[in-house]
Amino acid sequence: MKCKACGEDVDVVVRASRGGKTIKVCEDCAERIHEEAEIGREAEGVIGRTMEYKGGRG
Repeated sequence: MKCKACGEDVDVVVRASRGGKTIKVCEDCAERIHEEAEIGREAEGVIGRTMEYKGGRG
């Protein structure tokens, strides 16, 4: 089968979500997609905490 992310022919494909769609990718690409999603969630959390900060005045 062919990996939808990198285009290489592989024996085993796994399913991973990218941009709300489930695609069949090789294990290496699935791991990378998972790591990118984790980084995105962490970044959203940092931004959320920054936006809630009201400052030290008052």
